[in-house]
Amino acid sequence: MMDWDEAWREQNHRRLAAELARLRAHLERRLADDQGTTSELERAPEVPGFVAALDRIEQAFGLTSFERWLLLLCAGIELEPALPALMARAHGDPARNRPDFGLALALLPGAHFSALGHGRPLRRWRLISPAGADGYIQRPLQIDERILHYLMGLDEADPALDGVIERVERAAAVVPSQHALAQKLAALWRSDGAESRRAVPLLCGTDPAQREAIALEAARLSGKRLSRFQPAAIAASHQTAALERTWEREARLLDGALLVEWPYEEVNEARFAALNLARTLSCPMVIGAHAPPTIPGRGIVRLDVEPPRPEEGRQVWQDCLRAAAPETHRCIETLCAQFHLGPTAIQAAAAEALAAEPALPLEKALWQACRIQARPRLDDLAERIDAVADWRDLVLPAAQLALLRDVAAQVRHRHLVYETWGFAAGTRRGLGISALFAGPSGTGKTMAAEVLARELELDLYRIDLSQVVSKYIGETEKNLRRVFDAADEGGAILLFDEADALFGKRSEVRDSHDRYANLEVSYLLQRMEAYRGLAILTTNLKNALDVAFMRRLRFVVQFQFPDAEQRQEIWRRAFPPQTELMAIDFPRLARVNVAGGHIRNIALNAAFMAAAEGGAVGMGHLLRATKMECAKLDKTLTEAEVVGWQ
Repeated sequence: MMDWDEAWREQNHRRLAAELARLRAHLERRLADDQGTTSELERAPEVPGFVAALDRIEQAFGLTSFERWLLLLCAGIELEPALPALMARAHGDPARNRPDFGLALALLPGAHFSALGHGRPLRRWRLISPAGADGYIQRPLQIDERILHYLMGLDEADPALDGVIERVERAAAVVPSQHALAQKLAALWRSDGAESRRAVPLLCGTDPAQREAIALEAARLSGKRLSRFQPAAIAASHQTAALERTWEREARLLDGALLVEWPYEEVNEARFAALNLARTLSCPMVIGAHAPPTIPGRGIVRLDVEPPRPEEGRQVWQDCLRAAAPETHRCIETLCAQFHLGPTAIQAAAAEALAAEPALPLEKALWQACRIQARPRLDDLAERIDAVADWRDLVLPAAQLALLRDVAAQVRHRHLVYETWGFAAGTRRGLGISALFAGPSGTGKTMAAEVLARELELDLYRIDLSQVVSKYIGETEKNLRRVFDAADEGGAILLFDEADALFGKRSEVRDSHDRYANLEVSYLLQRMEAYRGLAILTTNLKNALDVAFMRRLRFVVQFQFPDAEQRQEIWRRAFPPQTELMAIDFPRLARVNVAGGHIRNIALNAAFMAAAEGGAVGMGHLLRATKMECAKLDKTLTEAEVVGWQ
């Protein structure tokens, strides 16, 4: 990798000026030679330990001596004021002050007609190109602007790559357990064997920041510059082939390596662009992917990126909080037990917490910062629910409330039981905490999930089954894997609403669709057993769930339809304390046989009716709102239920 500091630039400038002076003197001698003999043209003396930009181009693209002088001649037209006049003199025409191929063949030593062939470096890599519409020999030659700037020592990427490729200057820290991967990747890039050119290195892991960090460390070890290629950007440009060639030239100029982030989403254009890159590029590259792709015609050298070990995560935390109060270090174990963040996320969380308001305890600020760092990947896959309900909002029998508190206790103390007490030593299976909330609509299943999330201070995400289930074979498992992998980082609570739609009874295999549907259920069971957070499934039809699925659930909480006493309590809690109420007869309201979710809808609609009339909420408003809600449910209100409401 070239050193682009000021000392190198100054030395490069002197070397380029010396080469142009020798070329000018040679041309003057040739034009003064009546006999037409070819004089020798020697290079400027080389400086030990110094590689000029012109020499680098010659080595990188395999130029012959003639091609090197031809490239320098085209550059000199832009840089050396005397050269255009010499060209006009050679042509015998003041207007023709640029070199053409015929003139180069006549004036430069070692000339060969193949130099401008499409397969030769000057044309293949667009170092120079013919201009105009004249014949092949007479067309003026022009140097590419990027090559001219490179010869002058300007460290600028080709503008054609803007928005598609960006240099990677900084990345996450590489933890010790990942150094071996960086060293192996660097060795693959340094290898010139045929096998290494056919096989594409693959960094396979769930954290893009860690993949990039390993690639950057490998580039440092092998003396290369790392750039990142986003296939989605090249797909949008519709100039894939031209951009690929431009990048290959750039890689040769800068001794660059390319990190191609393989698209995880079902974006056919981006995947097609990534596939073309992997199949055609011959420069050093590495693919970063969540799961290994298939690349016809090329093998893959798979390098699995494992998450940092627990002790490595603790060390990063300790380094970030070294200047904090000593008691803060006691919470590091708690943070590591709950959040499985990479070094970049840990550093960002620590910085955010240390800059938080002084009134907020640092331990609490660290916890909240970790939640925020764990969100981005899951926010793209599921709906985050703002958990505002607490235990006071739940109206349930004592047995169900006790079960929910048991769920919270297991989530809170799982690290102590699994790791400290050794229950996870024998196997990693069956350690996931999963719960089924079963019961009719509106009985409080989602609210109970909110209560748990608020109690545990964790994020709650509702999984949209319409985005998870795919008609394409294998895509449902892939979508589930994305959800669980993203949630693992922060141990978020996953809420699969109406789970019977996806996790129903496994059917008898009659065709291939039944077989793959059963595989989807089996895959889900495996991921739930391994998930380090809490997964909550809700269903209105408990009997529709597969028996094997029920066996693997840790908790089953049955949400029953509320009786009259419970409905009365729900009615009392449906109105915030600041709501203006007239004489409300809660025992009468409890006669209406509806669940808690519908009671809250009625209370809210009645409040809007009262607000529109400019008064307090009364029984008349509640009667109108109740009739509206029951009509929505196709439920007939009896006289006994609403008598005396006016």
